[in-house]
Amino acid sequence: MKASDQLGDDLQKVLVDLIELHVQGKQAHWSVVGKNFRDLHLQLDEIIEAARGFSDEVAERMRALEAMPDGRSSTVSASTSLPQYPDSEVDTAETVNLVVERLDATVKTLRDVHDEVDEEDPTSADLLHAIIMSLEQYSWMVSAENRKPRQRAVHKKLTATK
Repeated sequence: MKASDQLGDDLQKVLVDLIELHVQGKQAHWSVVGKNFRDLHLQLDEIIEAARGFSDEVAERMRALEAMPDGRSSTVSASTSLPQYPDSEVDTAETVNLVVERLDATVKTLRDVHDEVDEEDPTSADLLHAIIMSLEQYSWMVSAENRKPRQRAVHKKLTATK
C-alpha cells in the first residue's frame, strides 16, 4: 500500500508532535526542581523513552507506506502544535502541569487525525490508537501528582451529620 498525500500529512503531524514531546520532556527533565524531584525526574525518563519509541514507530510506518517522514529540527519547531517549554528552572508542581498540557496536546493531534487515518489505513490507525492509550495513561499518572482526593458524597453526608 502507498500512502496518499493526506495520510502522509496526517502521520507527519503526529510525528512532529511526538518528537517535540520527547525534546520538551528532556527540557522538563533537566529543569525540574523542588519537592518530589527524583520521582518526577524518573517518570519523565519513562515518558521521553516512550515518545522516542512512538516517533520511530510512526516514522517507520510512514516509510512502509512510501511516505517520507521529516523529523528535522527546523520542521519540528515550525510545525508542532505543542507550546514552547520554559527556558528556566521549573518547580515540580508547575512541571506536572506543563507536562500534562503537552501530553494532552499530543493526544489531541493523534485524535484529530485518527478517524481520517482509519478510513485509509486501519493498520496505521491501530498504531495511533495504541499511542493514544499510552499517552493518556501517562497524562493521568503525571496529573495525579497535583490532584487532591475527591470526597465521596456518602462520606460528606456522614461527616455533616456528626
